[in-house]
Amino acid sequence: MSLEGKVALIVGGGSGIGKAIALSLAADGAKVAIAGRRFEVLEQVAAQSEAEIHCHSVDVSDRTSVKGLFDFVSKTLGPLDILVNAAGINIKTRSMAEMTPEQWDQVMQINATGGYNLLYEALPPMRERKDGLIINISSISGKRAYALGGIAYCASKFAMTALGTAVGNEVAADGVRITNIYPGEVETPILEQRPAAPTAEHRARMLQPEDFSEVVLAICHLPPRAHVAELIIKPTKQEYT
Repeated sequence: MSLEGKVALIVGGGSGIGKAIALSLAADGAKVAIAGRRFEVLEQVAAQSEAEIHCHSVDVSDRTSVKGLFDFVSKTLGPLDILVNAAGINIKTRSMAEMTPEQWDQVMQINATGGYNLLYEALPPMRERKDGLIINISSISGKRAYALGGIAYCASKFAMTALGTAVGNEVAADGVRITNIYPGEVETPILEQRPAAPTAEHRARMLQPEDFSEVVLAICHLPPRAHVAELIIKPTKQEYT
């Protein structure tokens, strides 16, 4: 099986897990578009693919920007079959005592409201066609309120969990599937926002972005009757309590 002819949009496709997924879907035959805040970074990812990857900048917290992205994909590639939401941010001040209200708003607008904005645009055509797959790249912090993730990040990822689960239940009758994936520690640029940088030894124990490629491909290859609602992927040596 391949994804030949399928249209896939990866938001947050400029780095980390989103980048790895975009490259693997393109290599598998999908018609891929990637989106993120920095267009030049997206172009660098596209240049690494032997298959054509289309690029479009987006601010997921801005509904006009998100609508423009979906209009671009529809006009350039056709009806959307697969949406991967890998966009997300974190902040260095992760305790309630240190975090400012403005930082809370920033994290929630990108991680939680941004996810809503993407679903709002993606779902109506999918429901009309009775087909579609949406994969949310969340975090273990959306299952366990770890201090490591921080107050705002955990709250935003718990919101993402509820959003994906509740909306997934609503649209299942329409043939649309939503999968929430919860990564543990991954070697990605978001580590730069940790209060203390992980050691080289710690980084070596983490997952790598490419570890998600085959898993997401497998989900995309499933027949429409099969739905993976949730999936937790963590480093072997990371505790899950």
